Amino acid sequence: MKIKETLFKRHKIYSGKAVNFSVDVVTLPDGKKTTREYLEHPGAVAVLAFTGKDNIVLVSQYRYPIKELTLEVPAGKIDKGETPLKCVRRELKEETGFKAKKIVKLVSFWPTPAFSNEVLHVYAAYGLTQSQKSPDDDEFIETSVMPFKKALEKVMNGNIKDSKTIIAILHHAVTGHHRNKPPNF
Repeated sequence: MKIKETLFKRHKIYSGKAVNFSVDVVTLPDGKKTTREYLEHPGAVAVLAFTGKDNIVLVSQYRYPIKELTLEVPAGKIDKGETPLKCVRRELKEETGFKAKKIVKLVSFWPTPAFSNEVLHVYAAYGLTQSQKSPDDDEFIETSVMPFKKALEKVMNGNIKDSKTIIAILHHAVTGHHRNKPPNF
């Protein structure tokens, strides 16, 4: 049996500033029909930004859906016509005030493929220089610098719960880049 679902009929429920919501009727591999509810998302980036060999930049912000203050790597939605690399440079500057001399792609992943088509691209940034922070009008963000080892401990003990941050930190820890000096630039 070929495992694939095909679109039979689309129902666009909501079109928003950041995301859209659809309910599609699909044909299953056995010919039966069912519905799939999902969020359409333009994609996003996240950046594990190193201020030196051992310290990373994190941001704290209130996340309304979970009603909590989170500790995260800087991140943001890709604008229409924008490349992920251009977006990561923009988001790093907007949220933290830093510019990077070198940016390296770590991984891309689907945060929630069961109900969203979002792809999140994770990068590492090195050679940071301070610039002017310029968050969006509706963003209230606190920036902090923390040793990578401490951030990794926060992931391992469950104090960091944000998926993109967990993936960025664990991916970097597993690749071993943090154990040596950052790449030359």
